[in-house]
Amino acid sequence: MFKSKKIISLVLLVFVCFVLSSCRNKDTNKDINTTKKETNVVVYPLKIVDSNKRTVIIEKEPKRIISIAPNITEGIYALGKGSSLVGRSNYDDYPNEALRVPTVGDLLEPSIEKIVELKPDLVIASALFNKDIIKKLEGLNIKVIVLGDKENFNGVYDTISKLGQVVNASERSQSVITRMKKKVADVAQKVASARKPTVYYVAGFGKGGDFTAGKDTFIGNMIEMAGGKNAAADIIGWKYSLEKLVEKNPDVLICSKLYDSKEGIETAVGYKDLLAVKSGKLFEIDENIIVRQGPRLADGLEAIAKLVHPELFK
Repeated sequence: MFKSKKIISLVLLVFVCFVLSSCRNKDTNKDINTTKKETNVVVYPLKIVDSNKRTVIIEKEPKRIISIAPNITEGIYALGKGSSLVGRSNYDDYPNEALRVPTVGDLLEPSIEKIVELKPDLVIASALFNKDIIKKLEGLNIKVIVLGDKENFNGVYDTISKLGQVVNASERSQSVITRMKKKVADVAQKVASARKPTVYYVAGFGKGGDFTAGKDTFIGNMIEMAGGKNAAADIIGWKYSLEKLVEKNPDVLICSKLYDSKEGIETAVGYKDLLAVKSGKLFEIDENIIVRQGPRLADGLEAIAKLVHPELFK
């Protein structure tokens, strides 16, 4: 089943990644106070330069936050600040507690009326958020910060660190980052000397065409980090041809258990004759842990590595 552009937008989004940590200088005029590295204590007002290069001053710890990005919502809960979340997008569905939080609509163009009704101290949005809506919200005296533009692990670490500052959970954010780095290092150590099978990620297939993670995508990079060789490293972007796939005949196929049917792939023209399908190496994965660039991303890398090299994780 072919996934729409909305899913690919999520890949670009939620792979969603954030601007490098802002300057950490404490001004004597008290209008540029930031986190103290040595104690991880956040001092407000806090000056943040967001992914849109906007300077945002957060006067005090936000107690009513609307998150319009799944990875930010996950981050808020991971930092122990879930009680401050009063609004989310329709796609913010993890952890389960988030489902009890009112939605404000779509990721890119949520309802301004619903946002206003919730009276937030702060709205945190993704890098793909509509800039016109930001202006409208600011015109209504609603503070907005945009996080996310670098699609790599360092970008995710920076995002979590910055989010920790914003929500007054800097020490906990460092603990989350440390755990993630350890898991990434453990995966790297395990696959370092292993043979690299060719891996094809099924991002979409069917009448709309075939889509996968090209060499310039974060998922493509994660396949390499997990000890595989991206079968689609010969393209940029997501569009692929069935003819190329059949010619490559990769060792492993990975598909989303959320959007693509494993059974459908097993019977699809071209796919059903692939070596990976015939040998039982078509695997499903929870796509959210690899496309939402948040606290679960290291778990996503490990999940890919376990599919590619199950023998190394017994």
